[in-house]
Amino acid sequence: MQDIQEQGTNDQATEQAYQPQAVETAAQQYWRDHRAYEVKEDASRPKFYCLSMLPYPSGALHMGHVRNYTIGDVISRYQRMNGKNVLQPMGWDAFGLPAENAAIKNNTAPAKWTYKNIEHMRSQLQRMGFAYDWTREFATCRPEYYRWEQLMFTRLMKKGMAYRKNAVVNWDPVDHTVLANEQVIDGRGWRSGALVEKREIPQWFLKITDYAQELLDGLDTLPGWPDAVKTMQRNWIGRSEGLEIHFAVEGESEQLTVFTTRPDTLMGVTFVSIAGEHPLALKAAKDNAKLAAFLDELKHGGVSEAELETQEKRGMATGLFAIHPVSGEKVPVWVANFVLMGYGTGAVMAVPGHDERDFEFAHKYGLPIKQVIAAGDEAYDPAHWKDWYSDKTRADMRVVHSGDLDGKNYREAFDFLAAKLEASDQGLRRVNWRLRDWGVSRQRYWGCPIPVIYCPKCDAVPVPEDQLPVVLPEDVAFSGVQSPIKADPEWRKTTCPQCGGAAERETDTFDTFMESSWYYARYTSPGAQDQVDGRANYWLPVDQYIGGIEHAILHLLYFRFYHKLMRDAGLVKADEPATNLLCQGMVIAETFYRDNADGSKDWINPADVEIQRDEKARVIGAVLKSDGKPVQIGGTEKMSKSKNNGIDPQAMVEKFGADTVRLFSMFAAPPEQSLEWSEAGVEGMARFLRRFWREVTTHAAGPDHPVVDPSALDAGQKAMRRQLHETIQKVSDDFGRRHSFNTAIAALMELLNGLGKFNDSSDQGRAVRHEALEAMVLLLNPVVPHVSHTLWQVLGHAESVVEDQPWPQVDSAALVRDSLTLAVQVNGKLRATIEVAANASKEEAEKLALAQPNVVAFLEGQTVRKVIVVPGKIVNIVAG
Repeated sequence: MQDIQEQGTNDQATEQAYQPQAVETAAQQYWRDHRAYEVKEDASRPKFYCLSMLPYPSGALHMGHVRNYTIGDVISRYQRMNGKNVLQPMGWDAFGLPAENAAIKNNTAPAKWTYKNIEHMRSQLQRMGFAYDWTREFATCRPEYYRWEQLMFTRLMKKGMAYRKNAVVNWDPVDHTVLANEQVIDGRGWRSGALVEKREIPQWFLKITDYAQELLDGLDTLPGWPDAVKTMQRNWIGRSEGLEIHFAVEGESEQLTVFTTRPDTLMGVTFVSIAGEHPLALKAAKDNAKLAAFLDELKHGGVSEAELETQEKRGMATGLFAIHPVSGEKVPVWVANFVLMGYGTGAVMAVPGHDERDFEFAHKYGLPIKQVIAAGDEAYDPAHWKDWYSDKTRADMRVVHSGDLDGKNYREAFDFLAAKLEASDQGLRRVNWRLRDWGVSRQRYWGCPIPVIYCPKCDAVPVPEDQLPVVLPEDVAFSGVQSPIKADPEWRKTTCPQCGGAAERETDTFDTFMESSWYYARYTSPGAQDQVDGRANYWLPVDQYIGGIEHAILHLLYFRFYHKLMRDAGLVKADEPATNLLCQGMVIAETFYRDNADGSKDWINPADVEIQRDEKARVIGAVLKSDGKPVQIGGTEKMSKSKNNGIDPQAMVEKFGADTVRLFSMFAAPPEQSLEWSEAGVEGMARFLRRFWREVTTHAAGPDHPVVDPSALDAGQKAMRRQLHETIQKVSDDFGRRHSFNTAIAALMELLNGLGKFNDSSDQGRAVRHEALEAMVLLLNPVVPHVSHTLWQVLGHAESVVEDQPWPQVDSAALVRDSLTLAVQVNGKLRATIEVAANASKEEAEKLALAQPNVVAFLEGQTVRKVIVVPGKIVNIVAG
């Protein structure tokens, strides 16, 4: 790599010969004129569907986009050169909250802001030279797209798979809107600053829980997905086997139902925790002013699981007592702020002796703590609860202080209690899931309208299919306080399709995960008169899906679920939407700042900073280019607006060219790892391309060459040709199987180094060079397609690389070596190397190794006890 970066930088005339802007403009015009990337179904060819997660049209591409889409483009181009019929589409995930925020800030309509951004970002993607079939492009905010998810929803309503129920949400009492968890900051609304309330309102849900077992089992059929993603999904789905246990409540007709995976700890229950919204809590609060005030307090704050886990544990006794189903003892019922009605039954049996959260709560409020699990002869210590409670398979773990359960292990206690409680109708075995049904309602404007009509007589009725789509008005005034469709009585007004009476439309819109859960299928069927048509079964499943691991749970889970809904509706045949998944790492960059007087930091973009180095090129400081004064060097972090360390891809493309930026994105790190941005690294890639350009154009300007004649090659020519075909072999494996693009590019750099030292102007020497340069052009094409397009023509080809030019093939005969270099070790330490014929015997290798002067010197005074010859690798001499 060092050789490549240092060579050729002084040849100014040659450097000017490679003009990225002109090269890239010409190549892209050729691709457009020849509609190079438009594809259709072709049963005679194997298909390959490569898809990168579609972007949100935020206004401009960032380096994360560039990296993600370059990975997909490299894979697509490689597969195309290997004879596949490749589909690589692009579109826009265009609904969502950021458009509303931008509309408020810029005093515009979300639609206008969104479409303007799409235009700009499309031109940026096209400037990068990505091989997209733009005829399939769509924006998810257009009625011709979202009408089909409305249609699916109405059909799911009729099947009972879509339903409405009350759910607890974050409510901003000033803006009168529901907030997403990320919009609640320190318990307050992000915009109004008002204390957020927990409010129960009607919401629409899809019954993803009906598919929980299939979603879990399906992970075992996806060997091409990262283990980390599958583990996260398994944990999120959260299958658990346990007992549902009923506790009678003293003086009440209603009983409490809890679910536990650890019934062996039942005798350790010293209280029961219930949610503030539980009917028993509300009933108890009617005659208890302090409890009523506490329940009112609990209405504030977020409802996310993360917040529930980290917040201070708070509670209050209800004055009610539950009757233990085995001992008959009375245990107090407490309201606790970490229990919600939307999770499970809204009641939890508390075992503080063996549960961290329950222990913390019991210790705070002076509630009893009982040991009911013992591990061997270890003394009981609540601090060790994890050691005993979490490992229920430990052979020495037994139930104690629990009557008939004493001495039993987990499984024995489970079965004993299951039989006992089922016989008395106080419990039953149950499989429970952490997964909850997908809440798809959003109380926002910029989203797909939920296709439901509310009638005073008929209740909630799906919009008839012939009245779809329900179109979201786009030319609206938007203040952010109330959704324009909620504020417009004319838009809401309609007629009930069942009774013909006056009715109103639903003003909630879909969660934007809805659009991104089926977009991949719509790409396969542009213009279809249903959600998809028969073309989908040619292209699906996606062969390679690419996106960040931050989407491992929600998007990828809904993506899999919605595919199964379409399968069960007869729209597609495959069980899973994508065969292989690649999660690219993030792009990181240095941060720079100055401290402000108030203690805050003023973050400065790296492009505005000049790094200072000492005579050994070590970083000793940094200054702001505009004033020459020092700035502080922060850590290396993910590119973000908050740290102002993002790099504008467009500026880099204008300075270096798209191919250089693409090359750096693929070379700087393996795709799964973080990529640290370095302009010096980009400059190194630019030097490599200039040198490659010079090698090809200089060769092409020389005399004609014959075809390679393997039988006429001398040793040097054979060695050069062998390096070429070893490189083809490695790059093919790196691109096709390993997706290790950085090592493939490194191998091509080494090949260029080899060509630089191959000073053979003979006919066969020029033939070998020509073969190597042609192969390099093709091998680099997936990464730097503009350069490859031009240099292929420079090498004398009338046809374009993109016009199905095949991937270079390895000549196995070229890989055969006439001689081999073997390392010679004495007692495990390298003492010499020897050159032997490829077919040399072990005896010949041994004899030559023992004759090496340095080996003779180290063997002086010693006896050779054994000589081990590993063919083709090493001769190891054992002496003493």
